[in-house]
Amino acid sequence: MRTSTTVLVIAVVSVCVSTAQALEMDWVAVGDPGNMADTRYDWCGSVACVYNIGKYEVTNNQYVEFLNAVASSDANELYSENMGSGYGGITRSGSAGNYTYSAILGRGNMPVIFVSWFDTLRFANWMHNGQPTGAQDPLTTEDGAYDMSLGSTVVRKPGAQVFLPSEHQWYKAAYYKGGSTDAGYWDFATQSDTPPTAEGPAGTDMIYGSANHGFVVGDLTSVGAYSAKPSDSAYGTFDQGGNVFEWNELDFGPYRGMRGGSFYYTDLSGISLHAVARFLGEPSMGDCHLGFRLASEVPEPATLILSTFGGLAVLRRRR
Repeated sequence: MRTSTTVLVIAVVSVCVSTAQALEMDWVAVGDPGNMADTRYDWCGSVACVYNIGKYEVTNNQYVEFLNAVASSDANELYSENMGSGYGGITRSGSAGNYTYSAILGRGNMPVIFVSWFDTLRFANWMHNGQPTGAQDPLTTEDGAYDMSLGSTVVRKPGAQVFLPSEHQWYKAAYYKGGSTDAGYWDFATQSDTPPTAEGPAGTDMIYGSANHGFVVGDLTSVGAYSAKPSDSAYGTFDQGGNVFEWNELDFGPYRGMRGGSFYYTDLSGISLHAVARFLGEPSMGDCHLGFRLASEVPEPATLILSTFGGLAVLRRRR
């Protein structure tokens, strides 16, 4: 069963920290708690509880809200200069202490790219903390769902409200058929065992769906732009196959997990979109076809006040 909610995070964290205009994020509920793992591919996908996951990848518009709230000086380099050109979608103006950020015209609803794994955790902290405005400190980006002082050993804290999905959570949202605890899994995140057609949105394939992969489009597409079939998962997420790879919490020694394929790969077979394909990257890296989506705890009302292994590749490209 597919459900969708819009969660508005608007908490006041401290009398010393003001809040910016609240950022709205669309969530879908992932039910069927205690579902069976996908025994075909490293027992992935079993999740004990109901949770929410982002219906879409985090966009340039949303990341701009984050940067303007906490990165007037940008001590942790949440902005990469690469975001301002090429496939990027965000520009920066001013000087340190007075930086401001804007989405590039026509690219605001495309997924943010050139974000490191650490950047995604800081964005999650900011959401968990109620989207405060201020310096990058424990009240804004450095604590909350994750204690960033732990560096490469950081893990999700108990009680985290908004967070990067675990690999199991990401995998279930993408591939699980839903409707019971033993429903089984699709091979692709478009409710199909056949790869989606590589073509531009909205797509024309009413059987297997369509997606931005194979470098057919040659650029990012706006999140949720594919509506043929429709081209979403059983739970209603969009672009978990194609557009950009997405970070997850998987800890694989010096690397972190990413899944979902991207627009950039020229392989039209769709193997990078397949459930078997896991990719890894250094947590400090960012890339032109790497972004993220968030997950959150449930149950949540529509407006909430908040206070494994098949194909394996390691990506090493740095920001």
